[in-house]
Amino acid sequence: MIDLIRAAMARDPAARGVVGAFEILLTYSGFHAVLSHRCTHFLWKQGVPFVPRALSQMTKFLTGIEIHPGAEIGSGFFIDHGMGVVIGETTIVGDDVTLYQGVTLGGTGKETGKRHPTLGNNVVVGCGARVLGNIRIGNDVRVGAGSVVVKDVPDHCTVIGIPGRIVRDRGRRVIDAPLAHGALSDPVARQIEALEGRIARLEKELTETTP
Repeated sequence: MIDLIRAAMARDPAARGVVGAFEILLTYSGFHAVLSHRCTHFLWKQGVPFVPRALSQMTKFLTGIEIHPGAEIGSGFFIDHGMGVVIGETTIVGDDVTLYQGVTLGGTGKETGKRHPTLGNNVVVGCGARVLGNIRIGNDVRVGAGSVVVKDVPDHCTVIGIPGRIVRDRGRRVIDAPLAHGALSDPVARQIEALEGRIARLEKELTETTP
């Protein structure tokens, strides 16, 4: 529980000091949902029938966040606001991961076995993003708001768009600030700019060579 409070205080500028800790305990739906999941996951691992699912549905009703009892979630997990977050049964989430409202970590059909994503450590998934299928999202990855990711993502990348496209910066973390969604690069715009530059060069060469 302490790790959840520390994660919220570290990543939410609204939570500060002793008052902030009490606010997290009493009013943060993401905190309540993850705390409940730790109980339901324990019961799930013990093979207790019905009860884990019933408790998870009750938590969904109270918080607007649906976490399947079978999902494996690491320490320092933080769901900011959280309404509409869905985490599927075979999802694996690493340490110090942040999700925003409306995120889905889901499957892509009626597959059996491992059918939900695996997230590495220090991953941030922006609001409304979808990460679907048995794919791996590497460490220190940033998924932009509204993106749909259906393929593996290497470490230290930013993914945006539908379908998700990867932006790299010399193999290093693209965004140093974990919540700086406004700094996300647009790979489509960059490609268009590159094409415009190439067209301009070709037009110039054509003009110079035309008698």
